[in-house]
Formats: sequence, structure tokens, C-alpha cells
Amino acid sequence: MLTVLHETFPQHTFLMNGLIQGVKGLLSFLSAPLIGALSDVWGRKPFLLGTVFFTCFPIPLMRISPWWYFAMISISGVFSVTFSVIFAYVADVTQEHERSTAYGWVSATFAASLVSSPAIGAYLSASYGDSLVVLVATVVALLDICFILLAVPESLPEKMRPLSWGARISWKQADPFASLKKVGKDSTILLICITVFLSYLPEAGQYSSFFLYLRQVIGFGSIKIAAFIAMVGILSIVAQTVFLTSLMRSLGNKNTVLLGLGFQMFQLAWYGFGSQAWMMWAAGIVAAVSSITFPAVSTLVSQNADSNQQGVAQGIITGIRGLCNGLGPALYGFIFYMFHVELTELEPELISNNAALQGAVIPGPPFLFGACIVFMSFLVAVFIPEYSKGGIQKHSNSISGSLANTPERGSDEDIEPLLQDSSIWELSSLEEPGHQCTEL
Repeated sequence: MLTVLHETFPQHTFLMNGLIQGVKGLLSFLSAPLIGALSDVWGRKPFLLGTVFFTCFPIPLMRISPWWYFAMISISGVFSVTFSVIFAYVADVTQEHERSTAYGWVSATFAASLVSSPAIGAYLSASYGDSLVVLVATVVALLDICFILLAVPESLPEKMRPLSWGARISWKQADPFASLKKVGKDSTILLICITVFLSYLPEAGQYSSFFLYLRQVIGFGSIKIAAFIAMVGILSIVAQTVFLTSLMRSLGNKNTVLLGLGFQMFQLAWYGFGSQAWMMWAAGIVAAVSSITFPAVSTLVSQNADSNQQGVAQGIITGIRGLCNGLGPALYGFIFYMFHVELTELEPELISNNAALQGAVIPGPPFLFGACIVFMSFLVAVFIPEYSKGGIQKHSNSISGSLANTPERGSDEDIEPLLQDSSIWELSSLEEPGHQCTEL
């Protein structure tokens, strides 16, 4: 993508990259709660199909029209919330004690794609040109869509969906700002959301600039960068499949999150102070271990959400990550500029101590700043309460009892179903004799 950006906007490559990622991230933040909430009612498969289709739709435009490509990839942020639907799907088809392992496998599969795609893309581009790379990516996207359409079953039980298609939608439930307001009323979810924001903001900025940083400042060539990605990806797969399950069982979810954040701090600090190639390789190993954080956080979220609210909960987390995807690249680019570390060329500098480091107080100031932000995330995560199934169940029962016995909503006025249909309430009253609904 950076190559096409450089060809289209040679004088403003990183400015346009930040603008595109910012628009995409903002749209993702706005749409994630809506798509997650609708998937709780209408099922996961339609939205899984839609998010994958619109995320992959801009790929062929890369060679057809770069202008249309950048326009569509910005707009595609509306549907770039695949992870929220996938994690809600996983929550539907797994038992609670199995979710951490399942989330680890999902994240590991994503890491596996990061291992294979850069190497395959670099080989095809060098041997046959960029057009074949775009063609192969388009074919893979079409196969993915066909697989979802033909082989992936619906995970949401049918009994939760039959009366929903003709119902009237309450848009307050899907409003991202209303969702954030409700998050503030649940201290546990609020702490988790703040943890996600503070930990993923530097990670998103790192993804946008790190490999170019390796190329220019550290002196990595294309082969070394591909090898670095492969190493980190393979170790991430091991960490998220083998180590994650063991850590969850021995330490618990919260302590696993804290451990992952600790490794992320160490990794970013090493990137920030490191000026030699071996330091980057060593920090990459630490980065692979830190990848356990997100599946562990997703498990915490799923445990603190009801079965019919998994899409909403995961949608809020995905929306926050989307917002970070917009803010992170801009933040890192600004810090690089402030410390006079210029990343403006695509050709590698094969000498590690080059002009890019001259005038800089530390080699990678944004990474060190990111480590400080992750430290703040760590401090917030310390206050996340330990998960107690009995406590949450008791809390849920008390809420449901108060709603059943109290005709007036009072402060719970903003807690309403996404779909408003009297037939749904009638069905509920028929299924539970002795309980009458006092309001429609």
C-alpha cells in the first residue's frame, strides 16, 4: 500500500497514509457497535459475509484506479469490524471455559496470515510484478467469501431470531456514543475499554511505521524484513495457542492480560532505545509473546457480557481498536517529525547509523512514548476485578428481578432492546408462566 501511496502522492505519502487510516478508523469506531448489535439479533453469518466482502472490495481497485482505491479503502472502514463478529461467533459456539483457547486460535490464524502473505507477495512482485499480487489477493478474497457463504453455518440459535426481521429498530442501542455512555456505567467494562485503548493505540502506530523504520533507520532489506515478520508471526502462533492456554489456566485471565502488557512495554522500550539489528530481532521475540494480550482481553469481555449481548460487547472493543487505527499512525508520524526522524523515502538505507538518526535524542522516540502509554494501560488493568461467575450471575439475577417487579424504569431508561416488537415480549411471557410483562 505504501508503494501505491508513494506513486500517487510522492510529496505527501505519510500525510495521506495518516489521513486514510484516520478516516477508516473513525468510520470503524462509529459502525462497530451497530454491526455488533445487529448481529446479536439477525445472526452472525450475514454480517460476517458483509464485513469480509467490503473489507476486500478495494483490493482490485489498487491497479484499476489508485484514487478510487484510496477512497474505497477509507469508506470500507464502515465494515472493517470483522473481528467483533468473529469473536461473537466464537462465543456462540464455545463454552465459557473454552473461549480463551478459541480466541487464541483466531488470533493465531491471523498471525499465520501475516507470516505467509508478505513473503508470498514479495516473491510474486519480484518475479511477476505487482499486478499478479493484486490478482492473487483478489482470488483469495473471493474464495474466502465463497467459503463463508457455503461452508460456515449460522451460530446464533434460531429461537433468538425468528421474530426479529420485521421488527422496528431502536437506534439508541446501536449509537456508538450511547454505547460508550453505557460502558461508563459498568466499571469492569469501562476499565477493560480503557486498557484496550491505551494498549492498542501504540500498537496501531507501530504497525503503520515499524517496517519502514526497520528499512530506513536500522538498515533492514526486503529479505530481512520478510524474515522478521515470519519469525514474529510463527512465535505469535505458538504464544497464542500453546502458551496462552497454559497461562489462562495457571494465572487466570486478568494476570495473563497484565503479563502481556508487561511484555508489550518491554518490547516497545527496546524498539525505542535499540539502534542495532540484533536488538530488533530480540525485541521481536518479546513482541510475539505480548500478542497474548488481545485474546485474553476478548475472553474477559465475553465473560462479562450476556449471551445475547456478545456482538455489542465485542463491537465496542473493535470500535475502540478502529479508533486507535486512526489515531495511532498520526500520533507516531507526529512524534517522528517532532524528534526530526524523517521517514520519507521507500528505498532502504543499508547503514544503520544513517542520517535518519542524526539529531534524534533516541533512535525510536514514538516507540518509547508508546511504552509509557502501555504502562498507563497496565496500571488501569490492575484495577480490573477478578472474574467471578457467581458474582456476575447474582448481579444479573438482581437486575432481572428488579426489572420484572418494577414497572418504572427510572435510571435504567436507556437500557432497551435493539428491536422493539410487542410479539417478542408476548413470546417471553408465554415461555415463562408466572412472569408478566408490565410494559411493552
